[in-house]
Amino acid sequence: MNRKSMRTLAATAASSALLFGLAACGAGNESAEADDASDSSLSGTLNGGGASSQESAVGAWKQGFQTANPDVTVNYDPVGSGGGREQFIAGGLSFAGSDAYLEEEELTAAKERCGSDVVSVPVYVSPIAVIYNLDGVEDLQLDAATIGAIFEGKVTTWDDQAIADLNPDADLPDTKITPVHRADDSGTTKNFTDYLTAASGGTWSGGVVETWPVKGGEAADGTSGLVSAVKGGQGTIGYADASQAGDLGQVKVKVGEEFVAPTEEAAAKVLDTAEAEAGRAATDIALKIDRKTDAAGVYPVVLVSYQIACQKYEDAEEAELVKSWLTYVAGADGQKASEEAAGSAPLSESFSAKVQTAIDTIG
Repeated sequence: MNRKSMRTLAATAASSALLFGLAACGAGNESAEADDASDSSLSGTLNGGGASSQESAVGAWKQGFQTANPDVTVNYDPVGSGGGREQFIAGGLSFAGSDAYLEEEELTAAKERCGSDVVSVPVYVSPIAVIYNLDGVEDLQLDAATIGAIFEGKVTTWDDQAIADLNPDADLPDTKITPVHRADDSGTTKNFTDYLTAASGGTWSGGVVETWPVKGGEAADGTSGLVSAVKGGQGTIGYADASQAGDLGQVKVKVGEEFVAPTEEAAAKVLDTAEAEAGRAATDIALKIDRKTDAAGVYPVVLVSYQIACQKYEDAEEAELVKSWLTYVAGADGQKASEEAAGSAPLSESFSAKVQTAIDTIG
């Protein structure tokens, strides 16, 4: 979904806003601890949507948050990052999940919707696995240049010399390569193409995009759709949040002189090299990832996924629900829940505290 569709979506999202049905909630503690789900007197319905990569984590977060707050219902529609951001900007969601931070045009529109700054905080850090389905090949190593060439359609068979040189011990068939990409606007696509743009040395020319720019291959909606398409083919290759890769093969990516698997430990190290995007409010924690790192043990093909909310809401009860939800998600209990359910890398204690400071401004 592109920005041009925002005006059309606004009318639909405005009507969906009537479904919020926020009930009265008790006076909660304004400064709940980051690892506490919130005051059990909370009640109401909280609607969010967006990144499908967060779907497993959100399921775990909902279970923990609603168990501690039995009179609260949290709904999350995994429509994709682009759809989530647009529906949030149009006023149809209380919060959005996104695998990309708001661009300048979106940020301006979001501030207008909120009548305040936005609170955009990283809550989910996970490796993007380059997944494949190729009989007889259980261990595959690729560098960024070869991955870029595959997804650009320049390397078309599995026994291509570029792949063979990186896998001297593998018995590579002459099977045709079928790249699978996301059909919808996707923050996962944006993170993946950001990596290819930075690290491929020019074999990828499609730029950093949410909407797949290259013709050919196969397209699928959402993370689950892409995984299903790779699983249902032979010689297929795609990209998806590692937590949903299942029993598909996962490429080890060359970093420096080693090949690194997409593990949560390797993904977590990326935050150590990330820089804050300049010119943002303190509540808007947008990170620039070093995709070209050669640091040992770092897996640079990651998504840093955000939850996006308003700093101010007209409805105080809605504000309290959003604040309490984000407090749980970013805190120790929420991060443990998503690690166990989705294999995400938990935020460090110091980074979680920074995120909580931004959440505390919601009111």
